Amino acid sequence: MLDLPGAYRRFARFIFFPALAVVVWGELKPSAHGPENGLDKVFHFTAYFGLAGIATVALGERRLAIKAAAGLALFGGILEIVQSFVGRDAEWGDQAANAAGVCAGVIAAWQTVRAVRSLAKKEKH
Repeated sequence: MLDLPGAYRRFARFIFFPALAVVVWGELKPSAHGPENGLDKVFHFTAYFGLAGIATVALGERRLAIKAAAGLALFGGILEIVQSFVGRDAEWGDQAANAAGVCAGVIAAWQTVRAVRSLAKKEKH
């Protein structure tokens, strides 16, 4: 269980679905770029890093966070498939960036929580 004040978890719950909506919009809106330059992979990684980090804090339990991470990676794959129906290109590279972002986001969130927890313990003593 995360040892964070409830306000952090409530805030993460509050922003998760708006953040998810922004990611869905970004993946399904008509593409206005020219040739791919690799920057889109950075966008995919960053978006799913953020979603996974928010979900990890919102859920507060490692097992639930891992399940949410798997769900987010699967959801990213589904959005890649849907892109082919809305005039966008579905790419394995985008899905790899999504999955890498999810993994990194969960790890970063847990490490941050551990650091905050450690600092809080030091302040109590």
